[in-house]
Amino acid sequence: MRISSLQVFNIATNSMADATEAVTKTQNQLSTGQRVIRPSDDPVAATKIMQLTEELANIGQFRSNINIAKNNLELEETALTSVNNLIQRIQEVGVQAGNTATLTPNEYGALASEVEARLDELRNILNTRNANGDFIFGGYKSSGEPFSGSIDTGFSYNGDEGQQFIKIANNTTVAASDSGKAAFVDVDSVNNTIRTSVSPTNLSSPPVKISVGEVFDQAQYDSFYPQDMMITFNADTDITPPGKNYTVSERSSGRVIEEDVPYVSGNPIELNGVRIRISGGPVSGIAAVPATLEYGGNTGFDFTPPLDEAFEVTVGGRTKTFVLDRNITTPQDLEAALNDPGNGNLDSLRSLGITADTIGFSMPDGIEIRINSGSANINTVMGDIDTVVGVTSDNGELTRAGDRLFIDSTNKQDVLTTLARFAESMRNYDGSQDMRESLQDTIASTLSNLANAQTSVLEIMSTLGARFNTLESTNSFHLDTDLVTQGILSDLRDVDYAEAATRLSSQILILQAAQSSFIRVSQLSLINLL
Repeated sequence: MRISSLQVFNIATNSMADATEAVTKTQNQLSTGQRVIRPSDDPVAATKIMQLTEELANIGQFRSNINIAKNNLELEETALTSVNNLIQRIQEVGVQAGNTATLTPNEYGALASEVEARLDELRNILNTRNANGDFIFGGYKSSGEPFSGSIDTGFSYNGDEGQQFIKIANNTTVAASDSGKAAFVDVDSVNNTIRTSVSPTNLSSPPVKISVGEVFDQAQYDSFYPQDMMITFNADTDITPPGKNYTVSERSSGRVIEEDVPYVSGNPIELNGVRIRISGGPVSGIAAVPATLEYGGNTGFDFTPPLDEAFEVTVGGRTKTFVLDRNITTPQDLEAALNDPGNGNLDSLRSLGITADTIGFSMPDGIEIRINSGSANINTVMGDIDTVVGVTSDNGELTRAGDRLFIDSTNKQDVLTTLARFAESMRNYDGSQDMRESLQDTIASTLSNLANAQTSVLEIMSTLGARFNTLESTNSFHLDTDLVTQGILSDLRDVDYAEAATRLSSQILILQAAQSSFIRVSQLSLINLL
């Protein structure tokens, strides 16, 4: 069989290319330290390597999550320890303040100043941020300040009850935060108490303020509990002479407790055993503008039975029928007919809350009046009121309430309010027997409520210990898993340098031999013999 020169060259070229590729592959293995560089090098091993690499990446992320959770919990533990130390100091002040027989109002003022300073310190602790700028006690609402307010305005929690969880293993998550509501707000109170707040829809600027308040007569308040109270500022014209005034009502039923009480900023207000103070310039309400329908010019008509006729009046969704049953020649006759209780008209007027006189109909609280279902004869005495087509008042305005403040009943008392009431009670002490007894009651309840708050804080701290243990054990597991996985991955992926170096020498020898052989074979061409 003859072999052409072209075949010789092609065979030689392919052989040297294969040998060169083998040398290059081995050199890459030696330079990278990896046996499997491409999936085609070892498909089975490549698949396993991808799985192990992904597992190592997950372990790395889990360990990063553990560090984040650990840092957050360490910061929370520090904050809780500071809160506990602060509570202990206030308890010492409470014991000292219990000596009402010897301490003077000035000395109580000094103690109140310390409690107020500690109160500011406590609020700062409760608004602690982590390294990411998130508030650690805000729950899921970690971007906004969770605790706000002051002694003058009361305190509010603006976060929620959520806990932020971090995944630290495939099937394990750990809470990296705690809700400030559970730790510091929902603290059991030794007695039924109150929580004060202002309506977010208030218009006063600067905003009207309500103090944290206190229960000065527990028996009286317990008889009212669990009802809530609402303070609403009325129109200035509700009292004589006109001025700021308010009405207190039950929030659920609307039952009026006190009505049209003149307002003096900063004066104590006592309601159902509760004492509060309101300060600032609240926005007053707006009095109702009566809705009216006037008769205008009218003429007479005799409705003497059996010619009597009726029409309907609708106010606030309620409809009543009015009867005209006499000879009407003047507006005074019409007024008498409408106000005659003999045929039910007067009762109808009273039930609808409207009045009728010689001029027309009026609704004092501004609800619109609609008159219809009448007749042409009735129109003759109603003048401008078309009872056939029907007509509705287009004037009048309902009463609009002014600023509102709330006194809500609760059996919980947040730790900030506990300190605020303690400080306020000492600040208001004047040495009188009544104030001495009130202060003694406040001190007793303060010490009990502080003990409850301390218990709440310690319970949260105890759960931190369990979470730290979970983080430590899970991190140790990840370290062990990482070590084993790295070993398996090394066996599959890493190159054996001794074997690869020997193989490279052999492959280079083969390449050199192929090159030398090609040189000799290429010289056997007939062209070289011519």
